[in-house]
Amino acid sequence: MRASVLPRPSAQLVPTFAGRAVFVIAAVVALAQFVTSFGGGYWFDEAYMLAIGRNHLDWGSADQPPLAPALAAALDRLAPGSILVLRLPAVLATAAAVVVAALIAREFGGDRRAQTRTAAAQATALWVTLAGHWLTPYTLEPVQWLTLVWLLVRWIRVRDDRLLLASGVVAGVAAETKFQVLLLCGVLMAAVAIFGPRELLRRPMLWTGAGIGLLIALPTLLWQAGHGWPQLRMGSVVASEADALYGGRPGVAVSLIIMAGVAGAVLSLYGWWRLLRAEELRTYRFLGVTAVVLFVFFVGTVGRPYYLGGLYGALCAAGALGFQQRRLDGGRQGWVVWPAYAVSIAAAVGMLALAAVADKTDVPQAIARRTVAAYDALPVADRDTTIVIGQSYIIAAYLEVYPHTGGLPAVYSTNRSYGYFPPPPDSARNVLYVGTAPDELRDHFGSCRNLVDEGADQTVWLCTERRESWQELWPRLRHLEMT
Repeated sequence: MRASVLPRPSAQLVPTFAGRAVFVIAAVVALAQFVTSFGGGYWFDEAYMLAIGRNHLDWGSADQPPLAPALAAALDRLAPGSILVLRLPAVLATAAAVVVAALIAREFGGDRRAQTRTAAAQATALWVTLAGHWLTPYTLEPVQWLTLVWLLVRWIRVRDDRLLLASGVVAGVAAETKFQVLLLCGVLMAAVAIFGPRELLRRPMLWTGAGIGLLIALPTLLWQAGHGWPQLRMGSVVASEADALYGGRPGVAVSLIIMAGVAGAVLSLYGWWRLLRAEELRTYRFLGVTAVVLFVFFVGTVGRPYYLGGLYGALCAAGALGFQQRRLDGGRQGWVVWPAYAVSIAAAVGMLALAAVADKTDVPQAIARRTVAAYDALPVADRDTTIVIGQSYIIAAYLEVYPHTGGLPAVYSTNRSYGYFPPPPDSARNVLYVGTAPDELRDHFGSCRNLVDEGADQTVWLCTERRESWQELWPRLRHLEMT
């Protein structure tokens, strides 16, 4: 029987939602992530979001859509300098992903136990646990992907076209958060066209929803077009970093599975197989195919290990349904499931500890203090003509968001989105360069000398006697790669 003419799953009622267990798990996740937020500083990508939001907010930037920076700026205005307030949306999004994953299991026909297992697997996914309290695009993305999948899966059961309108809104918001959702949507629709249910593609509301999503995403897409589509060049930048960070393609392939967590990896792989092979899940085969295609694509392009984070919950839901069927058929599974969850919880606790350690680094404050000291040591007459340039976007963001005892002039960088912000004014004749070495500036300045050298990785240099105007120089200096 062809997938497009299979009997509608809506003929069957879904099980009762395991609300009490699922919400308890979500509450534990929220509490754990909130507690981890205490006593630390900004994660470097959080500092980046906040710096863009405070000082450079536009409809887009070279490597970031505007939603996360705008949200960071709004929360910082509401509670200036409060990391706890800044992180609330990330904490809530991480907890909400637990609930949405369980709702997908329910739509598949998962009973209370299957829903609870799915929620627990989502709650202990490794990358989600590590990053679950950082206000970054990759922390907000999983709940957006899962919500999009839930809307499609629910439409298959109930055929309420308002869900398709909602899916367009979610996709548009997700595109303003992170561009990978555009790839997700494209692969999903292609998989539906090949494997069904093709009736979905014949619904006018689907295309109306797609139009709404496009309108929501249009401002940042126009920004990208007006600046030469720098986001499209980020793929090669990410790939160039993969060997050192993740071990190249083999490391990315393994990490894409491991980041699901111990229980999550077991359920995801089993759910993957069942979505592709099980007859009772044939209507949802497009989800399994989408996961395969995206896995192959992210490995082939050497992406980040967390790029599948928004699909783990859906795959786990299918896996939990499989274990449910085995249980109903009289099979024993406790010897597999409960040890996997015990180890998964232990691993998640370890990731929380790692996140807490990462938050407590004093490197950003040390960079800021060193830079302020170098600036204060300059002759007063030179300070008005001096700017600060960070070698990387990370250094520039740290210098913009961390409080400084003496204050600093405007901070710039030629790296990532900073390179696409307006260049320094030509009145800025001198540069305090913060980094390992000012190689990118040496050919354009008469002199670059080291002011501070304490044996640290990041020192401060003073470059003087600029030879070209910033308007001419800046487009040639900007770059997306980390140096």
